[in-house]
Amino acid sequence: MLPIEVFTCFPGHMWDKVLSKVKKAVVFMDDKCAESLHWNGGATSVFEAGARNLKEFSSFEAGGENEPKAVFVVSTLLKGRTADIIKDIIGLSHFQYCVVFTTVAHSIQLLANNVTAELEGNPVFEQFEEKLSEWMGDMNYTAEVIHAPVVFAPVSPQLLLAPTFAHLFPLLPQDLKTINIKRTEKKSTREESFAVGPMSRLIAGELANHPQAKSRRKTATNKASIVFIDRTLDLTGAAGHHGDSLVEKILTVLQPLPGHTTDVQVDMLELTNLQHIPDSQPTLAPGCLAQTQLSTARLLWETMLASKQKEAVMEVRRQLVEAASKENLPIKMSLGRVTPEQLCSYVQLFKSSWGALESHCGVLQLGLATAQTLRHPTLPRWDTCLAFERLLLQALGDSDFAGVLRQLLPLMKPRGEEGSSSESSSGSRAGEDECGPDELLVLLVYLYSLAGEAQPADDEEVEKVERELIGALTLVITRETELSTLLQKLTGCGSPEELTMERAHTAVEGVFETLKELSHARDHLKQFTSVYTASDGVHQATYRPFLRQVLEEIFHPDRPECPDIEHMSGGLTDLLKTGFSMFMKVSRPHPSDHGLLFLFLVGGITPSELRLIREVVTAHKPGTQVLVLSTRLLRPTDVPELLFTTQRLVPDIGV
Repeated sequence: MLPIEVFTCFPGHMWDKVLSKVKKAVVFMDDKCAESLHWNGGATSVFEAGARNLKEFSSFEAGGENEPKAVFVVSTLLKGRTADIIKDIIGLSHFQYCVVFTTVAHSIQLLANNVTAELEGNPVFEQFEEKLSEWMGDMNYTAEVIHAPVVFAPVSPQLLLAPTFAHLFPLLPQDLKTINIKRTEKKSTREESFAVGPMSRLIAGELANHPQAKSRRKTATNKASIVFIDRTLDLTGAAGHHGDSLVEKILTVLQPLPGHTTDVQVDMLELTNLQHIPDSQPTLAPGCLAQTQLSTARLLWETMLASKQKEAVMEVRRQLVEAASKENLPIKMSLGRVTPEQLCSYVQLFKSSWGALESHCGVLQLGLATAQTLRHPTLPRWDTCLAFERLLLQALGDSDFAGVLRQLLPLMKPRGEEGSSSESSSGSRAGEDECGPDELLVLLVYLYSLAGEAQPADDEEVEKVERELIGALTLVITRETELSTLLQKLTGCGSPEELTMERAHTAVEGVFETLKELSHARDHLKQFTSVYTASDGVHQATYRPFLRQVLEEIFHPDRPECPDIEHMSGGLTDLLKTGFSMFMKVSRPHPSDHGLLFLFLVGGITPSELRLIREVVTAHKPGTQVLVLSTRLLRPTDVPELLFTTQRLVPDIGV
């Protein structure tokens, strides 16, 4: 069995392929590849490899007169918008040598050009090389097109994310009906993998049909299991605020880095002598969470990602104290509760020593991220949402779904209006802990993902309450003085002035249509039908993570066959095993057969779920190596954006 490190090193090896070509070149990179690079050594690695400059992949960028070489790194097909941008950049430059790296394999490029036959060579790449030479103005100039799958970001030794697919989200029941109308039934040999959910089944099936997968099955000596799981089977876990994770709160309250889905901007002002000017544009480059250069900072990030909040905050303080002690800085030790003021005071000690600041910049960025999160004015909303979620959980066991939905109506008030949220102890409006439209949408997703757990309800009564909620939420949205990114995407309006009552109402109606589909996401399952444990009179009702149930089933010592964890091989060997099993004892493939398990969550994973995976594996089968792959690291507000504003059936592929 190969050690897990072999796989976590893979993204870096793929970037080495790109870096080998960047010497003396201007490098143009799209956002998704830039996010992958961010977690694989960052821009530093590009310049250390000899690049002259690193620029955004945009029609408004170009190379200088004395820059004859360009390298393009893109996550898209070599046609449509991507081809137009490359042509624009070359047209504004003086290149004589162009290299294009694409993360999309040649076989997929063929498929996008309606070619299904297996052809010799790489005709799509060769044709694009000719176009590059033509755009450079001389067919004798050098052009290369290379496939480099720089799609993964190693966020930790146990987690690889794929920023390229950050907006991929599992299909809902109605989406599947639409697909099945047009899709002919396919029967073919499939790779040994497992799927939980319809989208995962589609991905595993298509993956198994890939020529490289067929070849690998014949020659590979090392074995592993891979389990794909649809995120939509449990959005309660993703939308909920019960995770007790510092990183989840950091991702939620701090602004994302431009063009990134995972990392955030850390304000570095406290490490300078600059003054904070309210409402001004920052001139200081932000810090971030990705720490790929310094081992101490990298280990601290991994601890923050895998620990509960209290443990993570304590470790941040310990690392700051240790760093200050190493540099002989005048630190004042204090025990007890960690406060953001205390963390900031430790960080500020370093600004008087450039050498100390440079040596510990990674730990300082993580320390500032923690402090800025703990004192952020919107953080109280986290506890407000958590309190409402707990109330809804208890109500599910006592009421029908219409009754539970009705409990949301008092929350559906425009900000600042009496009754829209709790009041502060002084009686004045607290403001910061009010649930705005974004939080209300998150609560709706949380609740509808649990809809099947409530007592049976009259359909007409549910529809009546839903109509009231639609009207109330429409009013809430139209009363906003500033539209969040989520509301802009949901309504298609960039400002409150553009937003009419009609547009808001239409958008909210669409939200509830999707929520109804979400409530049926687990209907096809036979075993994992519930993520809820009702109150027994002694213990309160609790959320029961879907992921925990799947893992406990996989690692169960009796290895029971689970109808919901579908084995996707379907080859001749499995047919024979199925036939022989009628007459004799033949073991069917099981996800725990091998010491290495890949767990791929389609649609995203939360930091608290990473901790859950580690806990379950340690408790049930500590010898197993588990590598988690996913499309993104989720914050609660990501969920309504993915669910309500993503074109699941017709994603933007730049064509």
